[in-house]
Amino acid sequence: MRKIITFLTIITLLVSCKEEVVNKPERLIEKDVMIDIMYDLSVLDAIKYQNPASLDTFKINSRDYIFKKYKIDSAQFAKSNVYYASDYNEYKIMFEQISKRLETNKKSVDSLVKLQKKKKNAIIKKRAKQAKIGRDTTKIE
Repeated sequence: MRKIITFLTIITLLVSCKEEVVNKPERLIEKDVMIDIMYDLSVLDAIKYQNPASLDTFKINSRDYIFKKYKIDSAQFAKSNVYYASDYNEYKIMFEQISKRLETNKKSVDSLVKLQKKKKNAIIKKRAKQAKIGRDTTKIE
Protein backbone atom coordinates (compact mmCIF):
# COMPACT_ATOMS: atom_id res chain seq x y z
CA MET A 1 0.00 0.00 0.00
CA ARG A 2 2.80 2.37 0.88
CA LYS A 3 4.45 1.78 -2.53
CA ILE A 4 1.19 2.59 -4.32
CA ILE A 5 0.76 5.88 -2.44
CA THR A 6 4.38 6.83 -3.11
CA PHE A 7 3.96 5.95 -6.78
CA LEU A 8 0.73 7.99 -7.07
CA THR A 9 2.34 10.93 -5.32
CA ILE A 10 5.29 10.93 -7.71
CA ILE A 11 3.00 10.65 -10.73
CA THR A 12 0.85 13.52 -9.45
CA LEU A 13 3.90 15.72 -8.93
CA LEU A 14 5.26 14.97 -12.39
CA VAL A 15 1.95 15.68 -14.09
CA SER A 16 1.26 18.84 -12.09
CA CYS A 17 4.76 20.21 -12.71
CA LYS A 18 4.21 20.28 -16.46
CA GLU A 19 3.61 23.95 -16.96
CA GLU A 20 3.26 25.71 -20.27
CA VAL A 21 6.25 27.90 -21.01
CA VAL A 22 4.14 30.33 -23.03
CA ASN A 23 0.46 30.88 -22.38
CA LYS A 24 -1.91 30.26 -25.26
CA PRO A 25 -2.78 33.62 -26.85
CA GLU A 26 -6.40 34.74 -27.14
CA ARG A 27 -6.48 34.81 -30.93
CA LEU A 28 -4.23 31.85 -31.67
CA ILE A 29 -3.83 31.12 -35.37
CA GLU A 30 -4.74 27.51 -36.12
CA LYS A 31 -1.79 25.22 -36.71
CA ASP A 32 -2.68 24.41 -40.34
CA VAL A 33 -3.18 28.09 -41.15
CA MET A 34 0.10 28.92 -39.44
CA ILE A 35 1.88 26.36 -41.62
CA ASP A 36 0.29 27.95 -44.72
CA ILE A 37 1.38 31.41 -43.59
CA MET A 38 4.94 30.29 -42.95
CA TYR A 39 5.03 28.52 -46.32
CA ASP A 40 3.81 31.63 -48.14
CA LEU A 41 6.36 33.77 -46.31
CA SER A 42 9.12 31.36 -47.33
CA VAL A 43 8.09 31.51 -50.98
CA LEU A 44 7.81 35.31 -50.98
CA ASP A 45 11.18 35.69 -49.25
CA ALA A 46 12.75 33.39 -51.82
CA ILE A 47 11.27 35.50 -54.62
CA LYS A 48 12.52 38.65 -52.92
CA TYR A 49 16.09 37.39 -52.72
CA GLN A 50 16.18 35.70 -56.13
CA ASN A 51 14.56 38.52 -58.07
CA PRO A 52 14.04 41.62 -55.91
CA ALA A 53 12.72 43.67 -58.81
CA SER A 54 9.70 41.40 -59.22
CA LEU A 55 8.16 42.39 -55.88
CA ASP A 56 9.34 45.99 -56.18
CA THR A 57 7.71 46.33 -59.59
CA PHE A 58 4.32 45.54 -58.13
CA LYS A 59 5.14 47.32 -54.84
CA ILE A 60 4.37 44.22 -52.76
CA ASN A 61 5.41 44.03 -49.13
CA SER A 62 5.38 40.30 -48.41
CA ARG A 63 4.39 40.59 -44.75
CA ASP A 64 1.56 43.03 -45.44
CA TYR A 65 0.35 40.81 -48.27
CA ILE A 66 0.28 37.77 -45.97
CA PHE A 67 -1.49 39.67 -43.20
CA LYS A 68 -4.20 40.80 -45.62
CA LYS A 69 -4.52 37.37 -47.25
CA TYR A 70 -5.07 35.56 -43.95
CA LYS A 71 -6.86 38.47 -42.23
CA ILE A 72 -4.46 38.62 -39.30
CA ASP A 73 -2.30 41.31 -37.78
CA SER A 74 1.38 41.33 -36.93
CA ALA A 75 0.80 40.99 -33.17
CA GLN A 76 -1.44 37.97 -33.66
CA PHE A 77 1.16 36.37 -35.93
CA ALA A 78 4.01 37.12 -33.52
CA LYS A 79 2.16 35.74 -30.48
CA SER A 80 1.08 32.63 -32.35
CA ASN A 81 4.60 32.09 -33.66
CA VAL A 82 6.07 32.37 -30.15
CA TYR A 83 3.43 29.98 -28.81
CA TYR A 84 4.16 27.33 -31.45
CA ALA A 85 7.92 27.85 -31.13
CA SER A 86 7.74 27.17 -27.39
CA ASP A 87 7.13 23.49 -28.18
CA TYR A 88 10.30 22.57 -30.06
CA ASN A 89 9.18 19.16 -31.28
CA GLU A 90 5.87 20.44 -32.64
CA TYR A 91 7.57 23.43 -34.28
CA LYS A 92 10.11 21.11 -35.89
CA ILE A 93 7.28 19.00 -37.32
CA MET A 94 5.69 22.16 -38.72
CA PHE A 95 8.95 23.12 -40.46
CA GLU A 96 9.34 19.60 -41.85
CA GLN A 97 5.87 19.89 -43.40
CA ILE A 98 6.81 23.23 -44.92
CA SER A 99 10.06 21.78 -46.27
CA LYS A 100 8.21 18.88 -47.87
CA ARG A 101 5.78 21.28 -49.54
CA LEU A 102 8.61 23.45 -50.80
CA GLU A 103 10.46 20.43 -52.17
CA THR A 104 7.34 19.11 -53.91
CA ASN A 105 6.63 22.47 -55.49
CA LYS A 106 10.28 22.87 -56.47
CA LYS A 107 10.15 19.60 -58.38
CA SER A 108 6.99 20.61 -60.23
CA VAL A 109 8.40 24.05 -61.06
CA ASP A 110 11.65 22.47 -62.28
CA SER A 111 9.71 20.15 -64.58
CA LEU A 112 7.70 23.10 -65.92
CA VAL A 113 10.91 25.04 -66.58
CA LYS A 114 12.39 22.07 -68.47
CA LEU A 115 9.22 21.75 -70.54
CA GLN A 116 9.31 25.47 -71.32
CA LYS A 117 12.95 25.21 -72.43
CA LYS A 118 12.13 22.26 -74.70
CA LYS A 119 9.31 24.23 -76.33
CA LYS A 120 11.55 27.26 -76.77
CA ASN A 121 14.33 25.15 -78.31
CA ALA A 122 11.83 23.51 -80.68
CA ILE A 123 10.61 26.93 -81.83
CA ILE A 124 14.17 28.15 -82.37
CA LYS A 125 15.04 25.04 -84.40
CA LYS A 126 11.89 25.43 -86.47
CA ARG A 127 12.69 29.08 -87.23
CA ALA A 128 16.28 28.22 -88.12
CA LYS A 129 15.08 25.49 -90.46
CA GLN A 130 12.59 27.85 -92.08
CA ALA A 131 15.31 30.46 -92.55
CA LYS A 132 17.50 27.92 -94.39
CA ILE A 133 14.65 26.86 -96.61
CA GLY A 134 13.58 30.45 -97.35
CA ARG A 135 14.12 32.02 -100.76
CA ASP A 136 17.23 33.94 -101.62
CA THR A 137 16.08 37.52 -102.11
CA THR A 138 19.22 38.61 -103.95
CA LYS A 139 18.42 36.57 -107.08
CA ILE A 140 16.30 38.04 -109.84
CA GLU A 141 13.53 35.76 -111.03
